[in-house]
Amino acid sequence: MDTKLDIFYNQFIIKGGYKLVLEGLGTTIILSILALSIGLIIGTFIAILLTKKEYKLFDKILTPIIKSYVGFFRGTPIVVQLLFIYFVILPLFGLGGINALFVAIIIFGLNSGAYVSEIMRSGILSVDIGQNEAARALGLNHKQTMRFIVFPQSLKNALPSLGNEFITLLKETSIANYITVHDLTYAFKTIGSSSYEYMIPYLFLAISYLVLVLIASYFVKKLERKLRESDRN
Repeated sequence: MDTKLDIFYNQFIIKGGYKLVLEGLGTTIILSILALSIGLIIGTFIAILLTKKEYKLFDKILTPIIKSYVGFFRGTPIVVQLLFIYFVILPLFGLGGINALFVAIIIFGLNSGAYVSEIMRSGILSVDIGQNEAARALGLNHKQTMRFIVFPQSLKNALPSLGNEFITLLKETSIANYITVHDLTYAFKTIGSSSYEYMIPYLFLAISYLVLVLIASYFVKKLERKLRESDRN
């Protein structure tokens, strides 16, 4: 009688389950990177708007919209956002058949943007206000000051937190299979369902995510060390 490990070996090696895993691994990494990229763009834009207080119209119109967006994506579970948008909102607008991976990238990106906005806002506020005043004294306008003085320093201050956000995204993308995205979780779940034996596939799934997180954590810590060294120099 075949053991659980024999059954897994048969599905993973002989029947080509490893191909599904490699495809799912690529999907998970791509999803995480693109979602963080979208989140970084949205979050940075929001952070700049929230720290710029030159327009009264902004406070009356845009601030409530931004706060509602941030409140929704920070105040509800990502799995609820994924299911609600994919199975409720999109069908209402006739977009029920849209590519699941594309939808997942957008939703995870929007979710990440809500968190990145706070990370970048903290980074911007951490820059000494005296540098702002010095830049204005040299004739730089607000846009130039943000571009050449404030933003580079705020990004440097926020990089460790952004690295942690990427690690969080890596783990959170495991629910993307709920909307049929063929990610790492989907691959191991498919291998398990093929033989009705889930223990070994899910064990390797947990190990796979652990290895991914450890690798990402290594690079984040390495980046933090480099930043500390550059601060000393």
